[in-house]
Amino acid sequence: MSAPEEEIVQFDNVGLRYGTDREVLSNISFTLFPGRFYFLTGASGAGKTSLLKLLYLAQRPSRGAIRMFGTDVITLPRERLPAYRRRMGVVFQDFRLVDHLSAFDNVALPLRVAGVREADLHGPVSDMLEWVGLAQRADARPATLSGGEQQRVAIARAVIGRPDMLVADEPTGNVDPEMALKLIRLFEALNRLGTTVVVATHDVHLLRKVPDSLIMRLDKGMLSDPTGALRYPPRRVGVGQ
Repeated sequence: MSAPEEEIVQFDNVGLRYGTDREVLSNISFTLFPGRFYFLTGASGAGKTSLLKLLYLAQRPSRGAIRMFGTDVITLPRERLPAYRRRMGVVFQDFRLVDHLSAFDNVALPLRVAGVREADLHGPVSDMLEWVGLAQRADARPATLSGGEQQRVAIARAVIGRPDMLVADEPTGNVDPEMALKLIRLFEALNRLGTTVVVATHDVHLLRKVPDSLIMRLDKGMLSDPTGALRYPPRRVGVGQ
């Protein structure tokens, strides 16, 4: 019998407000488990981006508790946060590529920041560009890439460090339906390798494209649990059970 799954993220009664305004997120509680694929849905303005910022530690909550990888990250000293951020990859809707760098150098950036030697960069970065179908565009600057190509570079950059969790904010928002499906298939492939994937989207059609995905729905800053997966997360059966 396999050991029970350990949660990778746990939110407990989390609230977030900006300044003195009303809370944009209220009473958010959920648990994410390793190797799962989650969709975060909701209308524009529902609070998806704010919730993702809490997930990838760009924002601290106004109240509540957040544990990641077994650690209380609310009370964690700021100097220790980068080590936890490196365990996550983030894909932004607006790509956030560095304009003067080639596709290769954009993907290599996280490894260079982490101190990987130049001699050790070429193989992993080239492999990653091939994985996203851009091996022939390695020398191209972002301005010469299509929206779908830019998003694939952003995905490659987010996962080059083999993160435990990938967080993607409306990654299909700026591409056509055919490219959107290709991007989702890349996320699925990464998920099959064991990475926890969280994709925020308002496109309900995408939810049916990943049969084993679990759904979190935000409505006016409140989280609902349409599949029951947050309250009663399904457990994967280990080999030999």
